[in-house]
Amino acid sequence: MSDTPSAGREGRQWRGPPRVRQPAPLISWRLPSGRGATEQPNAVGDPVPLTVRFWTAVVLTGVATGLLGAFLMFVLFSVEHLVYGHPGTTFQHAVEQAADPRRMVALVVAGAVGGLAWFVLRRATRGEPANIDDAVWNGTGELSLRRCLGTSLISEVVVGMGASLGREAAPKLMGGAAASALSGPMRLAPAQRRLLVACGAGAGLACVYNVPVGGALFTAELLVGSIGLPVMLPALTCSAVATATAWIYLPQHATYVNLPNYPFSMTLMIFSLLLGPVAGLASVGWVRLIGFASHHRPRGAAALLAPVVAFASVGLIGIGYPQVFGNGQGLAQDAFVGAGSVALFGALFALKPVATGLCLGSGANGGLFTPTLATGAVLGGFLGAAWSTGWGGAPVGAFAMVGAAAMVGASMQAPLTALVLVLELTHSGFSIFVPLVVATAGATMVARYVDGYSIYSARLPAETSS
Repeated sequence: MSDTPSAGREGRQWRGPPRVRQPAPLISWRLPSGRGATEQPNAVGDPVPLTVRFWTAVVLTGVATGLLGAFLMFVLFSVEHLVYGHPGTTFQHAVEQAADPRRMVALVVAGAVGGLAWFVLRRATRGEPANIDDAVWNGTGELSLRRCLGTSLISEVVVGMGASLGREAAPKLMGGAAASALSGPMRLAPAQRRLLVACGAGAGLACVYNVPVGGALFTAELLVGSIGLPVMLPALTCSAVATATAWIYLPQHATYVNLPNYPFSMTLMIFSLLLGPVAGLASVGWVRLIGFASHHRPRGAAALLAPVVAFASVGLIGIGYPQVFGNGQGLAQDAFVGAGSVALFGALFALKPVATGLCLGSGANGGLFTPTLATGAVLGGFLGAAWSTGWGGAPVGAFAMVGAAAMVGASMQAPLTALVLVLELTHSGFSIFVPLVVATAGATMVARYVDGYSIYSARLPAETSS
């Protein structure tokens, strides 16, 4: 029997296109009401058949992504230890303890090595697709495994040496590349391949940050644009498998540790209402900076020198503010525990985007999630510390968490994903969840109506073959 509703007792008739389950449910007969089981809007979506073959590919993609994520983090941590020697301490602490010449040399070498490696790789793999967002949104889901692998390895090396970029771009890219590579032997249809690549990308984010639900929502809300069951089920499965697989090397605890459970307060609530629009406008400026840097990258021989100059410039900024080195995880950690002054948070809010924009504009590849999170955290810390001088009652760390969620939600144009990521990354924030929601919704709404680009759509190339 078809799973489409017929006229009900009161003469109601479904006038829209029939909703058909893919695959059809095992129980073919309907309930006495005669209504179809798929009337629930999230029960169906695009007709992507969730076949046994597809589910097998989802699990294999999760395993492959978890292994690749663990390997890439091993490369990153090994480079960090080699360059800054920080076993037993955090990357930021090691950078802060290093002498200025050592930090400068590390970034100049990173620029020289990375610039040459990317120049050669792009020449050797010209025309091969390696932009996961474009592949899912506008393409067939096909990605070049060798170009993605080369890009990812170079990215983790330069981030480990101090480049102001995120570490998640590489595992996200390799998760998608693994899915693309598996799609051929598994004989998946184009729609299945695109969904699988999106699942692999979300799983890459999930496994390196230990955020399986956030990774699944990243797939659904941002890459696919649907939180229906046909998307969420494979996304959750792939992210969970990848996260568990990566535990063979990566820790199982939260990324940001030892955070107190900040209590709700009315001063924090009112602050969050006001912060939302401010963070939304700040995200518009941040995203526009990303778009400008991405579309004015040097070409030809200039691409060899540009990373050296840009990374050296970051090194100069780091003489006074070494917190700008790396992806910004240590910077966000300090903000979340309130370790910093108003002046420091204000300076870092201005300088972290500049440092990341310099690296991105030089032609370097890397992630933007953690730099965005860190920028939002110091924005919240800066404004919250100033706010507390007039109306106290909330710790600076709580303001920083609100700022981080708002900035990520507005900059990704994915508020639900942002909220879940902040909770999973910190294992905290449940007591202040309503202020988090208010600020994130307000920021995302303002950014959407003022501009609408995200940190991902702003980076899309003018030509997909570039």
